[in-house]
Amino acid sequence: MPGGSQTLPGASQRHREEWAERPFFIWFFVYRPDGLLPIRMTTESDLIKLLEPEIEALGYELVALDVRTGGRGLLRLYIDGPDGVDVNDCERVSHQVSGLLDVEDPIPGEYTLEVSSPGLDRPLRKAEHFQRFEGQKAKVRLKLPRDGRRRFKGRISNAGQDDFVLESEEGNVRIALDEIDLARLVPDL
Repeated sequence: MPGGSQTLPGASQRHREEWAERPFFIWFFVYRPDGLLPIRMTTESDLIKLLEPEIEALGYELVALDVRTGGRGLLRLYIDGPDGVDVNDCERVSHQVSGLLDVEDPIPGEYTLEVSSPGLDRPLRKAEHFQRFEGQKAKVRLKLPRDGRRRFKGRISNAGQDDFVLESEEGNVRIALDEIDLARLVPDL
């Protein structure tokens, strides 16, 4: 309508004003191979920012986390310590983090909290991880294909703050940390 305003059919002026004053919410979902992740405070990076200081204050490192929502939700934390971790370490972190999650409530719905050691095929997510494990084998999945490939496997070398080299039989590949979707060590068994 030129020069006028549109009205909601059948709505009174009072109803339109109340409607306009209410908060406006939109839920977004990010597709992940392991489920839909509603974005509220539940992005992995937001959860890491929330939990990492708490875990570090206990003397542990938050190596990685997995979040699955819907049906039977799950928050799995992978922690490590200077001398590794045992079940008592996992229990200690679980108790501390559980209280924080109850207060902050960053994940909608019900979920199970699991705290675990990173295992032999530990996730690699920080520059420090790649530097610490230089010379060891890793498998890397990129967010986007490079020369038609997303998956690479080789030995970690030349790890810097932003990238590293993966040495493989096919040749060396320099990979930037922000290109990585998932990276894990490949244990020599």
